[in-house]
Amino acid sequence: MSKRILVTAALPYANGPLHLGHLAGAYLPSDLYVRYKRLKGDEVVFICGSDEHGVPITIAADKEGVTPQDIVDRYHAINKKAFEDFGISFDYYGRTSSETHKRISQDFFKTLHNKGVFTRKKEEQFFDVSAGMFLADRYIKGTCPKCGYEEAYGDQCEKCGASLSPSELINPVSMLSGETPELRETEHWYIPLGNYQEWLAKWIDEKTDWKPNVTGQCKSWLDAGLNERAVTRDLKWGVPVPLDDAEGKVLYVWFDAPIGYISATVEWAAQIGDPEGWKMFWQDEDTELIHFIGKDNIVFHCIMFPAMLKAHGDYVLPKNVPANEFLNLEGKKLSTSRGWAVWLHEYLEDFEPDLLRYALTTSLPETKDSDFVWKEFQGKVNNDLADVFGNFVFRTFSFIHRFFDSRIPELKNPNKQDLDLLDEIEKHAKLISASYEKFRFKDAASHTINLARLGNRYFTEKEPWHSRKNNLEDCANTLHVCAQITAALSVFFSPIIPDACDRLQKALNLEINGLLLWEEAHKNMLKASSVVEEMEILFKKVEDDIIEKQLQKLLEKSSSVSAAGNDAGDKSYEPLRDIITYDDFAKLDFRTGIILKAEKMKKSKKLLRIEVDLGFEKRTVLSGIAEFYKPEELSGQKVVVVANLAPRKMMGTESEGMILMAENPDGGLRFVESDAEPGALLS
Repeated sequence: MSKRILVTAALPYANGPLHLGHLAGAYLPSDLYVRYKRLKGDEVVFICGSDEHGVPITIAADKEGVTPQDIVDRYHAINKKAFEDFGISFDYYGRTSSETHKRISQDFFKTLHNKGVFTRKKEEQFFDVSAGMFLADRYIKGTCPKCGYEEAYGDQCEKCGASLSPSELINPVSMLSGETPELRETEHWYIPLGNYQEWLAKWIDEKTDWKPNVTGQCKSWLDAGLNERAVTRDLKWGVPVPLDDAEGKVLYVWFDAPIGYISATVEWAAQIGDPEGWKMFWQDEDTELIHFIGKDNIVFHCIMFPAMLKAHGDYVLPKNVPANEFLNLEGKKLSTSRGWAVWLHEYLEDFEPDLLRYALTTSLPETKDSDFVWKEFQGKVNNDLADVFGNFVFRTFSFIHRFFDSRIPELKNPNKQDLDLLDEIEKHAKLISASYEKFRFKDAASHTINLARLGNRYFTEKEPWHSRKNNLEDCANTLHVCAQITAALSVFFSPIIPDACDRLQKALNLEINGLLLWEEAHKNMLKASSVVEEMEILFKKVEDDIIEKQLQKLLEKSSSVSAAGNDAGDKSYEPLRDIITYDDFAKLDFRTGIILKAEKMKKSKKLLRIEVDLGFEKRTVLSGIAEFYKPEELSGQKVVVVANLAPRKMMGTESEGMILMAENPDGGLRFVESDAEPGALLS
């Protein structure tokens, strides 16, 4: 039975171009899922758009001396085209500066206001006297109280990664005037999230099929207790608050951005000539709402937006939020401010989309951070796409063209090996489908390429170059089976490499009611005697010099940013410590563990109290990483623990071990990880 599904991908900020981290976080996974669901015959609408409000937009405009509208117009066009060129198959790509979005966001706010959901509260915020305006966090710079970095922002230090508030900065300065701001009283509207704590906790508990990293972060927030959160700001750029006594105030971007999913769906419905059609996707309980996001947006999509929807009462709630972790680049944290990024529009100047779609799919950060490495990209293209899939298709086509007059041979008296491989089509269809349904796209890619490997191995073992001379029937059976595998792969692979599969299906003359569906990929897809067209090789290998150019380009961009003074500062490597003997090392007991939960230690800025599952027991470990990681981010994180370290009491709590961390040259900390099961001994 077909389903009605609304899929959303996180709205990217329209203050810069897209990079690989964006793709791996939300956009490629959502497109894979949507393409698969369409093949299953489900009714799917795929929504996204530009997030065009908020401080990053205004900062970019100030730097360039243009208006915020100029910035969003430019990057909306750039990113929309990049998505299209990469093959992201949105049904509609909207923007939050549209009149439709303004109207729907204001209506949403007024509904909650009229229901008495909001509270009003006065508080002190920094005010720039010269500019005549209250300052958002990112408009304030000062010295970081954690590490002493003098260019820290009011919400975060980009050198040590610490989360800050403007009042914590030493010697705060307005980025608008360069003057010291003063504290002034202002008034804002707040949503008391605590009123929805009990409902949210129960709702999250019911999500047994959600990713552990998602539910873990949500439960950490809930365990800490939800507080009220402002839904308005003092800014000139944004959706105006629709109340008579709210002049100069706009909706906070976290509040209006997710409403962009609704407004974009409304615009989609109008575009297809069905103005009321959006209601079936937002107001009918039979609709499945799926949000694809990165882990930095989990709280907004799993706690705040659901609370908003619940308070409003007229909209469906998300069925799943399969958030991904972060993508690193060449072993380092991806950083646009340091020029350490691969931009999508630049990639598309040198390579076809399918190559990156496949390489990224095989290394998506689905449950933990992953790494994009250019050499590994080359290996995935050359070994999997060219040598396995492309080679299998080429061998099959070339033999059919040369020895069977470009027509699919008939299957006669097949042997067990022939029939067994044909049965693999149905087996792999189930494996691949199950992976997509569970949002395990890496597994889906692995199962798909595995079927191509089986086909290649079968072709080699059957030796049709010999059987064509001494057993033509066996040769015909071999090519028939390989052709059916090729046809099935053209469907199974189409969510990942759609361009190549489209070419392949055209060459096979596959057209069933104008659209191939998943259920039509079976062992009898191709009829005997049907014509196979000539086609170019599916994939060309990527040469070493091409990869070297990409690495050089990356290094040059990073160096130029550092030379311009935009780097967040370097730190020399720590010198090697004193030499130890093997006997010293052998005394240490390293165990794989997984963090169950974490919380801040009261009266400590550095310590987190972490509960770790070591498989055979649970331990409490105190770790001085509070300046680098938020407690709600750590649930599900795999770690390595020094398990035989003598317990140590700190601030009244006993720490039963030590979590290993690696310190980058820039001072940032990263977990030392192991994929082994909890409790496994590392040696």
